[in-house]
Amino acid sequence: MAVKPFQIHVEQFVLDDLRSRLKKTRWPDAVKGSEWNRGTSLEYLQQITDYWIDDFDWREQERQLNEFQQFSSDVDGVKLHFIHERGRGPKPMPLILTHGWPSSFFEMTKMIHLLSDPAANGGDANDAFDVVVPSLPGCGFSQRSIQKSMTLEAIADLWAQLMVSVLGYHRFGAHGGDIGAGVSTNLGRRHPEKIIGIHITAVASPFLGPEAAPLSSAEKNYLSQIRLWEKEEGAYEHLQGTRPQTLAYGLNDSPVGLAAWIIEKFRAWSDCGGNIEQRFSKDELLTNLTIYWVTETINSSMRLYYDHQHRKGPDQSPRWVEVPTGVTLTVEPVNRAPIEWAKRTYNVQRWTELPKGGHFAAFEEPELLAEEIRAFFRPLRKQI
Repeated sequence: MAVKPFQIHVEQFVLDDLRSRLKKTRWPDAVKGSEWNRGTSLEYLQQITDYWIDDFDWREQERQLNEFQQFSSDVDGVKLHFIHERGRGPKPMPLILTHGWPSSFFEMTKMIHLLSDPAANGGDANDAFDVVVPSLPGCGFSQRSIQKSMTLEAIADLWAQLMVSVLGYHRFGAHGGDIGAGVSTNLGRRHPEKIIGIHITAVASPFLGPEAAPLSSAEKNYLSQIRLWEKEEGAYEHLQGTRPQTLAYGLNDSPVGLAAWIIEKFRAWSDCGGNIEQRFSKDELLTNLTIYWVTETINSSMRLYYDHQHRKGPDQSPRWVEVPTGVTLTVEPVNRAPIEWAKRTYNVQRWTELPKGGHFAAFEEPELLAEEIRAFFRPLRKQI
């Protein structure tokens, strides 16, 4: 499977069309004083749209992204885009980082040099990693598939092929959050002989059949938190898991509609205290949005939810994840599971609850998360 160098370059007519659409937005009204309570704030969305039109410099963001070593390869019929930064140290460990939704590979870029070149970033060269950051299938610059179902299991199988058959690593580590945590979990389940360990910022729901141990009080409280979160925040998941195509017509046609759908999640799910720009600059928000817009991947990214919820046949993967697992939790309530919940599924070797950070941990707290990844994998390096 050939590996080809990849550089991001968006044609100018695509950017011109984007600006034209932004200028022609037909704005809805909003209930006075509603702010963010009914959805994305009209006032904030108009502010960031003006910035998108007049001040945002995609070419500069494109230039910065192209400073990373990027490649593409056809893996089992799916063209994957990925960053591959070689580590600077005596024996770098191969590590694949997987983003979630509604972020993109861009979320992981703040951690790449922290992990690939720790000595230049206040760390120890012995903790260096060969860092691989793919775009999920149908997200960003990876191929949009309209023929193949992209479940978490299928993506984990693609990642195993990418790391072993394409890049030539015999064994490797994996980190992920959100969807990326699910992919990393399935790497541990389905390919334990290839996986040194997995590090995640969200744990999978365990099997709770008749033979399962009774729930602890902490687990019961956590389930109550999840039910409250799903009632207030879960509509997107139900819609994307059932009727993503209907939503896609609007989001693929209107950049402001796309921005409203994604920005609301960045505010609601991050540790920003209600002020989104305490965590993300306008340039960061708009770089992520522009990646979705220019690649026309909002529909295919939402299909990941549909494909996973409608996967066919029983999964033959073991429920138990035998490989060593490190868990770093942020303050995001839906992912703040108790350790006993995680131990029903994972061989937990390291457990950390951060005092800050939210859903987009690699974006919000890259230094803290990178140090947790280094610390977890440090005793496992002899397995390289």
